[in-house]
Amino acid sequence: MDTELALAWVREIAAAVERQEAQLTELDSAIGDSDHGSNLRRGFNAVMTALDSPEPTAVGAVLAKTGATLISKVGGASGPLYGSAFRAMGKALPEEKATTAALATALAEGLLAIQQLGGAAPGDKTIVDAWAPALAAFEQAVSQGLSAAAEAAAEAADQGARDTVPLQARKGRASYLGPRSIGHQDPGATSTALIFRALAQSARTA
Repeated sequence: MDTELALAWVREIAAAVERQEAQLTELDSAIGDSDHGSNLRRGFNAVMTALDSPEPTAVGAVLAKTGATLISKVGGASGPLYGSAFRAMGKALPEEKATTAALATALAEGLLAIQQLGGAAPGDKTIVDAWAPALAAFEQAVSQGLSAAAEAAAEAADQGARDTVPLQARKGRASYLGPRSIGHQDPGATSTALIFRALAQSARTA
């Protein structure tokens, strides 16, 4: 991954959030505060502005600036969680160009940051339920190159998001609903799937 691809990834995330804002809000209205889609759209719009002035010249700088902007501009839990993840990934990738293996390490650092901040584990019906299987799939496919690894991660994240439907939420706003959270797909896991799908799309067209 070079700087151009890192920028393309973040731009594709912003575009995906824009397209799926209504769906994310609908999911959040069932078990959250009904603002997940609007918060992420506002956050990634701010990221696009931040990345344009001036445009970063290293992979890590792109991701770190993305994270810092999300932390400062997005309300609710998603801003700090995604912001911490991207900032951690940025710190793990100081080079101007990162190998696929280095990106796998960075994605692992991103997951660690999410878990340290939110305290969630797989099965808690959160972002982690999509990020963890995506990371595992990416790591398994590293030797096949970035495009294949990113595609495997996207498929795993999509499945992880769907797999949150029968779970009872144990963390976050949804956990207040207890058994009533069962039967709904987690909005955070869904937006995580968008992030990994955006990576796959960017890698495919690079």
